[in-house]
Amino acid sequence: MIERRPFDTLGGANHGWLDAKHHFSFADYRDANRINWGALRVWNDDTIAPQSGFPPHPHANMEIITYVREGAITHEDSLGNRGRTEAGDVQVMSAGTGIRHAEYNLENETTKIFQIWIMPNGHGHAPSWGAKPFPKGASAGKFITLASGLEGDTDALPIRADARVVGATLKAGESVEYPLGLARHGYLVPAKGKVDVNGVVINARDGAAAHNENVLRVTAIEDSEIVLVDAA
Repeated sequence: MIERRPFDTLGGANHGWLDAKHHFSFADYRDANRINWGALRVWNDDTIAPQSGFPPHPHANMEIITYVREGAITHEDSLGNRGRTEAGDVQVMSAGTGIRHAEYNLENETTKIFQIWIMPNGHGHAPSWGAKPFPKGASAGKFITLASGLEGDTDALPIRADARVVGATLKAGESVEYPLGLARHGYLVPAKGKVDVNGVVINARDGAAAHNENVLRVTAIEDSEIVLVDAA
């Protein structure tokens, strides 16, 4: 089953400095049919104006992955961490027992991110934060693992969840396969371009919710950049 969730059906709000689109119920957006997808709880498509951002606020018991699509995001938190994550790179915050953080666009250009929340395996862990630059071109024509709580994914940023976040860049006409497994929940979003996922056409920033699909075969109709979450 592949359910296409068109971008223009997503919830959202425009706060001036922030134009947010929500693939799942979030803040004032409520949809009983879009609460979560397995352990995947939030996928926000955020456009952040220059010299603005999210002021300090708390989180607990959530794995929060930020994939930067354009520009850069600067992170600060109550543990004393600070870091700047650029387009194509990823940061992970394990909120654990509690953390306060801020995310700022300190650039002179607009920043665009996917912020993904995944429910953790358990509670009571110490909070943490990490970021990782991925070599440009590493995801060309193939999936690379960006963040993972699954065994064997030693090169990815760690998360405390039964989930994996992968990314790929495909030229028009290229195909790549991902072995999802029938019991898993896959959610794929093209950051750019248009793709075919097991016969279903998914446009840029649409969501593709996959379940009972053993393998996902993704073919680029246009040059595309895609992010996929594989969750229990």
